[in-house]
Amino acid sequence: MTLAVRYTCARTLDTAPATPSTPGPGEVELAPAYVGICGTDLHIFHGDMDARVAAPAVLGHEMSGRVVRVGPEVEGWQPGDAVTVMPLRWDDTCPVCRAGHQHVCQHLDFIGIDSPGAMQQRWTVPAKTLVRLPDGLPLDRAALVEPTAVAVHDVRRAEVAEGEKVVVVGGGPVGILIALVARAAGAEVRVVELSAHRRLLAEELGLTAWNPAAADVPALVTQWTGDAGADVAFEVSGAAGGVNTAVDVLGVRGRLCLVAIHPRPREVNLHRFFWRELTLVGARLYDLSDFEKAVALVAAGTIPADRLISKVVPLTQAPAAFEALEGGGDVMKILVDCTDDAQGAAV
Repeated sequence: MTLAVRYTCARTLDTAPATPSTPGPGEVELAPAYVGICGTDLHIFHGDMDARVAAPAVLGHEMSGRVVRVGPEVEGWQPGDAVTVMPLRWDDTCPVCRAGHQHVCQHLDFIGIDSPGAMQQRWTVPAKTLVRLPDGLPLDRAALVEPTAVAVHDVRRAEVAEGEKVVVVGGGPVGILIALVARAAGAEVRVVELSAHRRLLAEELGLTAWNPAAADVPALVTQWTGDAGADVAFEVSGAAGGVNTAVDVLGVRGRLCLVAIHPRPREVNLHRFFWRELTLVGARLYDLSDFEKAVALVAAGTIPADRLISKVVPLTQAPAAFEALEGGGDVMKILVDCTDDAQGAAV
């Protein structure tokens, strides 16, 4: 018997027996090892995505694991291979795909939202979604490759260059990862975050963090940049105040990269966009090159994944982990251990 964590209705998850599907042509069966819980998973848990998510739904898309079985017509993979999954399935026929932007396909299947995800002991996926993990990379750390790929894509979309001054508004998991990736690209980085716990973690990782409740952030940026303003700002908070801060810190021809998913339209100071010739860039998901770079950053320790993991729980305790994450500020990343051994110890 295998187990899966399922979303059944708003604020309700269960752990239920699941029957693995035999991998068909072009598919592989995986044994997920660790699955991270992200902000999108919390939105699903709260019932905010019921129009999109068909319950009961197996959640999870930040994962690491190993190949168990290989279906027909699959080459290059064998049982035991360590992998993560780029959880995107596109149609290759829509105008967006034909233009080369498959990761934002008009009919995108985001695996773990639109179709069953990784929070289960066996998971069958298309072989083309697999990304190989290097030998020696611990699988718990590898579960952070997917959110790191998000950060890599964001930094690439914003065209962050060496020596530029970057402000990251929002110091949650993705915000910290953006700051670390931008720093690896040679930028000078400041993180703006209300949570004292998250600011402390940022400082421990060698980043400078500011509390917007206790300081005038635009004034700090003016002082830091010699009145030039920041070159790039990332809005990762999802709050109206975060949008204002991200716009206000930018200098002439600065770039604002919108990362957070805002639940409603926001007022934006368009006069400042006009006056300073600012640019707004959207950033959504990632492509294979972003994933491959993320693997390299995590494997090299440039992304200290172990420092971002707050807790690891067995699959049977995943419902309680979702509730723990709702508190937000004192937790960064919780991983669900899906291995057979972990469940045996927990039951």
